Parts: sequence; structure tokens; C-alpha cells
Amino acid sequence: MSVTVEEARRVLFARCARLEPENVRLLDALGRVLAADAVSDVDVAPFDNSAMDGYAVRAQDVAGAERGTPVELDVLEHIAAGAWPEAEVGPGQASRIMTGAPMPGGADAVVMVEYTNGVGGDGGAGGRVAVERPLTGGENVRRRGEEVSAGDVVLSAGDVVGPAAIGLLASTGHDTVDVFRRPEVAVVSTGDELVEVREKPGPGKIRNSNSYSIAAQVSLAGGVPLRFPIVPDDIEATRQALSRAADEADFIVASGGVSVGDFDFVKPVLEELGEMEYCRVAMRPGNPQTMGSIRGVPFFGLPGNPTSTYVGFEIFVRPALRLMQGFSSLDRPVVRVILAHDVKKRPDRRYYFRARLERDDDGRLVASLSGRQSSALLTAAHRGNCLLVLPEGEERFEAGSEVDAMRLDTEEGTP
Repeated sequence: MSVTVEEARRVLFARCARLEPENVRLLDALGRVLAADAVSDVDVAPFDNSAMDGYAVRAQDVAGAERGTPVELDVLEHIAAGAWPEAEVGPGQASRIMTGAPMPGGADAVVMVEYTNGVGGDGGAGGRVAVERPLTGGENVRRRGEEVSAGDVVLSAGDVVGPAAIGLLASTGHDTVDVFRRPEVAVVSTGDELVEVREKPGPGKIRNSNSYSIAAQVSLAGGVPLRFPIVPDDIEATRQALSRAADEADFIVASGGVSVGDFDFVKPVLEELGEMEYCRVAMRPGNPQTMGSIRGVPFFGLPGNPTSTYVGFEIFVRPALRLMQGFSSLDRPVVRVILAHDVKKRPDRRYYFRARLERDDDGRLVASLSGRQSSALLTAAHRGNCLLVLPEGEERFEAGSEVDAMRLDTEEGTP
């Protein structure tokens, strides 16, 4: 008897524990989940500095400055980024300053160079500058500790490390960080009909495409794929492959051999070596979905048909691997869309049609099937960018009706 998609996911996720933390180099943390708070060792910014190229001045000295009646100031020095001011700005004085350079004592604002003109020269040190607009105190100045103070938590455990976070971690002294480990995933393809990709298939044979597509999906989910050699339809070969996979991996994904044919040995070997929780899910494509564990290692058996494998991975395996990496958002976004044409299905199970979303002239999301929906064909999945999720109990969905679509072109956690 088939279990529902929700029950199948609940049982699988209960078997998938979050992996232990590991310390990695900063750039290797990109896209991963922090396992511990990151604390700053400095103030950011570490000193008051200029946000613009221009002149550091006392705001009160230029209060009446206008383009027709500028205020002239003596220029003390030229402060470059990375240098330290040598002179304090007093009444009627200014210092030429570059973006990021430390503010000199006495100055409390920076006038942009666009609002200045040199007087009898280029406005450099030892000359004079005419300021053509008034300023308020603090204008164009970045204050010390404006973003972070020393001792502050800059990123919290559970945060996902993006490019901006990488920069923030670097600026606060972290060349390594603790993140949750990426799961190593054994990818096992079974079947006497399979040959390697470099071989031209003979009579009755097909290339082992599932091993590559699953490995690619594992990588996109953040896991580390471990591609195993093709396993023939032999119970001892299946036993050895799955036993080795349990020794070497954190998660096992198999394709093929999970049905009830005379040469399908995955289920009996799974029951022999470990436990089987279920072997059928009320969905299409991919009713034969087998879940269990071997010596505590989660196992998920996908059907052999390429599209069934592709869809089953998205619905079950991808969120499970994200859970193991500490992500709080497990599922792709689901949006309401309008059908461009009629769609029919059987009422006894949930369907996941491969489709493509586009916006119409009114800005509405409209979905069309992206090709033939055979579970043996990947073209519709390649051309599509979503899965139409059509529920159990209904048979016909007319053009113009609203349905759910799981976006495959959008990351988890995106509104």
C-alpha cells in the first residue's frame, strides 16, 4: 500500500540527523550554514573615516557657503586611504581626504570634491579651497563602530553564509569558520541494462545517465556525491554495494531495482542489511519510492526511469540533505499559477507535471507543460522551471484555473 507524500517525507526526515560541525577556510564556507556564532575582534569601521573624496572640514565654518558665495579654507594636508592625519583641522582650515581615509581631529564633516574649487591652484596641501555648499555635522563621515563593535556577534549559528557574510567575516578577523558538514552521498545505480557513458549501448542496453543526474542534484543540494560503479542485477553484488555505501557515506541514494520485478534486489537486500520503512508513495511519476536505513545510514531508493528519479530527488532527497546541513528552509518555493491549457490526471495520487512558468502581459504567472510527460524522458524537466503539483482526488484541471507550482529555478527560503 502506498503512503502519502507527507508521510513519506516525515519518516525520511526523522532518520536524517544534522551532521557535526567542521572548521573550514572562509571561502569554503560560501553557501553553508554556520554552526557557531561569529564574534568581531574589532570595531567596524575601526576609526572615523570619509565616505567620499573631498575635504574634511568643520561644518560650522561652511554654514553659509553657496555656489555664488563660497567659503574659502586653507588646505593643511592630503590624507590618503591607509595614511594617518598629521594635523588637526582648526577654524578656517580643511584637509583634502580620500574615501576610506581617517578623519583628522577637529573636522566633523566631508564636503564632496564636486562642490569645491581650488583657489589659485589645484586645492592641494598648502593652497586654498572654495567650498560651495553648506554641511551638517557628520555628513559623509562613517563613524567608528557604525556597523559592528568589538565583541559583537556579527553572524549567528544557523545563518547561511553568502557573499556579503564572507566580507563581514573577513572584516571581523575570521579566516576560518565552523559550519555544518556537507553529507557524503553514495550514488548507486543498478541494472544489467546499464552501460557506462563512454560506451555505445548495444541491444537492450542504455547508458547510466541516472548516476550523473543524481550526482549533479546532490552537488546542487550541497552534498558530496560518491558515484559507485554500476551494480548488476545480482543479489550478492547488490549486497556488497549497499554494505560498502553504508560504510563510506552519510546518505545512500539508489536508482533502479526498487520495484517488484524478478531482478529487483534492492528491497530484499535493504531488509536484510537494515530496515525498510516504505516502498510506495502515492505520487506520479515515481510510485516506487523506497526508504529505509542501513546501520543507521538513511537510504532512499528512486525508480529507474530518469524523470521519476529527477522528481523523487527534488521532493524527498534534496530537502533531506539540506536538513542534514543545518538549513532551516528545506523546500523550494511554491506559488499559485494559472494553467495555460487543460490538464488531466488520475484521481488516486498526486501528480508532479514538468512545466514552464512565464509572466503574461498582466504580470501573472502562467504555466504550460514543457514537453511529453513520460517518466522515461528528461526533456520536459530540462525545458521546465517548475513542477505543477496537482492534488489527489481530482481528475481535470481546466485552462485558466489556479494550481500550485514548485519553482525549481528559485532557492529555498526565497519569498
